Amino acid sequence: MEPLFLQPVFQEKIWGGDQLHTVFGFDIPNEKIGEDWAISGHPHGVSIVENGPYKGWKVSDLWAEHRELFGNAKGDVFPLLTKILDAEDDLSVQVHPDDSYGLKHEGELGKTECWYIINAKPGSEIVYGHNAKTREELAAMIEAEQWDDLLRRVPVKKGDFFYVPSGTIHAIGKGIMILETQQSSDTTYRVYDYDRKDDQGNTRELHIQQSIDVTTVPAISPELEVTENKKGISSVITYLKTDFFNVYEWDVVGELSLKKDGDYTLVTVVEGYGKLIVDGQSYEVKPGTSCILPAQITEWKVAGEMKIIASTPGKK
Repeated sequence: MEPLFLQPVFQEKIWGGDQLHTVFGFDIPNEKIGEDWAISGHPHGVSIVENGPYKGWKVSDLWAEHRELFGNAKGDVFPLLTKILDAEDDLSVQVHPDDSYGLKHEGELGKTECWYIINAKPGSEIVYGHNAKTREELAAMIEAEQWDDLLRRVPVKKGDFFYVPSGTIHAIGKGIMILETQQSSDTTYRVYDYDRKDDQGNTRELHIQQSIDVTTVPAISPELEVTENKKGISSVITYLKTDFFNVYEWDVVGELSLKKDGDYTLVTVVEGYGKLIVDGQSYEVKPGTSCILPAQITEWKVAGEMKIIASTPGKK
């Protein structure tokens, strides 16, 4: 069984830039590309396998017709989505629903996500939470546009990690590149978009009532229990284990041997160069390389000098 290497799916955004080309070497269609949907079964941007016996297959079709590749995991849709984001400008202040609200109102999963900061320019910051004590106060502060009082801003640097559960008001600030692991959902409720306009002079739609409905009040700042398992001069960092996903960093210096820890594993190289070795077969990997390690691959090695973000499905 081979890893399933995937073609990138690019998404143009009003806040996007060109670093998916300049940093990751992707051949992007223009200089407003905000997102690479690196591993996706979502209909708004489905990944396609580029190697092996499943070359040309969509991830969503593999999930539907070859569930054995995913350990016969349950669920109607491939549950995870991995993105690389290039925020040349500020993203909108936004919030995502949980599964119950998302399925009822949007017909898809809610959106819990997490961020690994690939790079951040000096002075970069994110919006992460809010200061309202009640839902009524939240609604009043939004209506009065008291953004400086309402929003919590947090400085960020390369290598930081943030957990963003559904219901968290958040925004990625300009000058930041992130690797995002999330539920497979494209539902975003915009709270505030800096009154900016697109190329046609239109402001983007806001979703004030939905945002008030789904925001967690008071805000919760999740406590992370990050652990590091040294393996020689390499290491495996466990950032998160949740019902939705488990997220790891493989910090590779030399060679690192790994074993399956879930039905299947999603892999994206965020820095450095090297090889992924499966059953004696060696595959060259570089920044932006993404693949799925199917259930049949139980152990593998990574060699070189790299930082890799990997994830496995949670208990849900």
